[in-house]
Amino acid sequence: MFRVLLVALATALAVCSCAGSEPPPTPQARPQAVDVQSFAVLPEATTFAKIEALPRDDDTSPTAGQVLRAKKDVPVYDAVNGRAVAKLPATQLGSPTWVPEVDRKDGWSKVLLPSRPNRSAGWVFTGSDDFERAENDYLVTVDLAAFRLEVTERGRSIGTWTVGTGSAQHPTPTGRTYVMASIKETVATFSPYVLPLGAHSDSHETFGGGPGTVALHGWPDATPFGTASSDGCIRVPDDALDLLLTLPLGTVVIVK
Repeated sequence: MFRVLLVALATALAVCSCAGSEPPPTPQARPQAVDVQSFAVLPEATTFAKIEALPRDDDTSPTAGQVLRAKKDVPVYDAVNGRAVAKLPATQLGSPTWVPEVDRKDGWSKVLLPSRPNRSAGWVFTGSDDFERAENDYLVTVDLAAFRLEVTERGRSIGTWTVGTGSAQHPTPTGRTYVMASIKETVATFSPYVLPLGAHSDSHETFGGGPGTVALHGWPDATPFGTASSDGCIRVPDDALDLLLTLPLGTVVIVK
């Protein structure tokens, strides 16, 4: 269930007691200002970019289920109140930019990003009106050794399938990533839709004219299911694709 969180601002009445008043909240560490010229030349954190200055996300555990949508292009920092090293665009591959939050601190959120190197992340300032926050109850887990994909909702399994994965020469990258976009296929015939992830092949710098983005997609027959035979993408049965297409953008995908 995808629920937009409505944040209500309330004014509290001060009440005197022998225990004293509560300590004030931790002040937000506001970002360093980025002037127009500097912002214009920041690299865009998209699936087409390689941004070495971004921090990494080495965790592989489920997140708290919070996702953020950038309402406009915003700076991405290498740390809380750190240096601006990229900008997050409001759209990715024609879809609105929803990214999973993996950490939160003093008005800042660390989010997963779709750029190379794999497992790229970055800090964005959420103490302004530049983001919409939502809750995402879904999680996709891919077990490469078992060729198994499972979708859970609030920890409850709602579907498990045998899938095809990357070959030994072109392995599916492991780690924590997410569903970045949903694309209706108009050229290739192997799948009616493709769900690009925020991860890339480590063996293909480019593939099919694109940047080597790994995706979830269907296949016209059952031949690849239960085998390691793709160029890195995860091939799924039709009913799995039908369910995956209903998941919100920003849904976390853990590949292990």
